[in-house]
Amino acid sequence: MTTTTSRGGVAIDCGHLVRDDRVHTSLYKDPAIFDQELDRIFRNTWVWVAHESDVPKANTFKTSWVGNQPVIVTRDKTDTIHVLLNRCRHRAASVCEKKKGKSSVFVCPYHGWSYGVDGALRKVPHASGYQSEPEKAELSLVSLRVETYNGMIFATFKDDIEPLVDFLGPAKKWIDLFMKQGAGFGVKTLGEHKFRFPGNWKIQLENTTDAYHFPIVHKTFLDSLDAETENIFDVLGHGGWVENLGNGHSVMVMIPDLIDLEDNLDAPIPDRFADLAAELVAEGHDDATVRKVVRAVGGTGFNLNLFPNVACSMAFFRVLRPVAVDETEITHVAIGMDEGPVAGNRMRLRLHEHFQGPMGFGTPDDAEGWERVQRGAAAGDDLWIMVNRGVDAPEGAAEAGHDAGDVSAETGMRAAYQQWKRMMTA
Repeated sequence: MTTTTSRGGVAIDCGHLVRDDRVHTSLYKDPAIFDQELDRIFRNTWVWVAHESDVPKANTFKTSWVGNQPVIVTRDKTDTIHVLLNRCRHRAASVCEKKKGKSSVFVCPYHGWSYGVDGALRKVPHASGYQSEPEKAELSLVSLRVETYNGMIFATFKDDIEPLVDFLGPAKKWIDLFMKQGAGFGVKTLGEHKFRFPGNWKIQLENTTDAYHFPIVHKTFLDSLDAETENIFDVLGHGGWVENLGNGHSVMVMIPDLIDLEDNLDAPIPDRFADLAAELVAEGHDDATVRKVVRAVGGTGFNLNLFPNVACSMAFFRVLRPVAVDETEITHVAIGMDEGPVAGNRMRLRLHEHFQGPMGFGTPDDAEGWERVQRGAAAGDDLWIMVNRGVDAPEGAAEAGHDAGDVSAETGMRAAYQQWKRMMTA
């Protein structure tokens, strides 16, 4: 079944815009398709909104987005997490503008309507001025369905959607592996930075499991590393792979030796972490803890893409938000060990800054590439975007029932676009 929508009076057949090995350029440029994506995809699936460490205690909150709709993620006194539309039920003003914090109430700055962290309407100033007292139970902040998996919080507008664990499917295994970089202390967000690029959101979605670009786009980053580290990040031709995990999710294994951070803890500590290991020993940590922390500090050896908006990428979360057909907001969230060794978290931040921080090598190089894709797509309205690289599964790497290719394959992109097609034509 295909679905059509209107574009200046011309019908668009979304089903015909995605083939097995290519997608049509209009997916980057057509405002009508973008509007349809917000409705059919971002309002109809699980969307990542925060990590549980962003709302660690009762009455803590963080503002976030589900598609283009602002929300507040809160935790109440019963430890229940809520995701609420950030819109006063009176005149639609946002009731919270802070990124995160602690508060037991959200007060609309326009007319003073106040709401609890569970969204319940508490007080309406001068309520006697209404013909009848407002029914508070009917005027709560709109609450979305919320479920979590291993600390990751997802929300959806769709009440009858499948449980989150079913939607994640085989991706759960990789989330569990990713969270091992808490080194036994648990994972905690350490800070974030945002930026926007003038390009479609799917251009960034493609990037997270695209190792093909890495040695080309990130050559300056590789040149900044010592020889030992540069060899580790020489990801092509070293046994990695990309695997379709279903429902648009995919994983790209770049460094197979770093899939499970609890394996090979007896291996020699790399020279680049020798000073960190010595500092941890001086802090009084035992040998087992030192080895686990050192191994976790560099992050995992894979990128996990969770359709449609979040990636678990080596040692950080990368979150995308579609702003317009040709504008996307990216948030890089650094993560560390919750109450872990100070020296370990400090080095994690330095490594994050080196590649993905505001002054790092990776962010400007990637953003330049994404912007050029959008700019180039202005030419050739009838041309197609090729995602046909690597169709042969590496022997012994893929799980039964899931297709995979070598680490430079475009398997992850094909997986995401097939999910896009299913949702846009449902």
